[in-house]
Amino acid sequence: MKKLLTTVLVLSAFATLNAQSYEGKGDSKLNVGYEIYGIGPGIKASYDYGLSDLWSVGAGASYYFDNEEQDYFIYARTNLHLGIVWDLPRRLDLYPGVELGFKSSSEVGVTGYLGVRYCITKKMSLFAEIGNHGAAGISFDV
Repeated sequence: MKKLLTTVLVLSAFATLNAQSYEGKGDSKLNVGYEIYGIGPGIKASYDYGLSDLWSVGAGASYYFDNEEQDYFIYARTNLHLGIVWDLPRRLDLYPGVELGFKSSSEVGVTGYLGVRYCITKKMSLFAEIGNHGAAGISFDV
């Protein structure tokens, strides 16, 4: 944990002043993180593409370590970015979102969450999503 905190602090020191967490139409993010709760603990990777200043769509997958019945979730996702609406600082993005997909048990899965992304460099941000699933990790501009 100390190494992670140190890394984040060092990277924050090199942050540029014009870094933006969500740039709107054409913005492209790769998110990688740890699924903290929900179906079970695991890893999460997703991709988001900005269709407008407010709306992005994407896809992703989660793999769970400690669950015998449902060990993965593959989904499409959409987010509504409220940073511009609420005039938040450019480095901060607040977004509600929904994921719809299939669990490994062939069930349809739906998750809802409130996400926050904070830009620490021009190409990297920290994110957290809290809802009926919870995840935290790093976003990369691609």
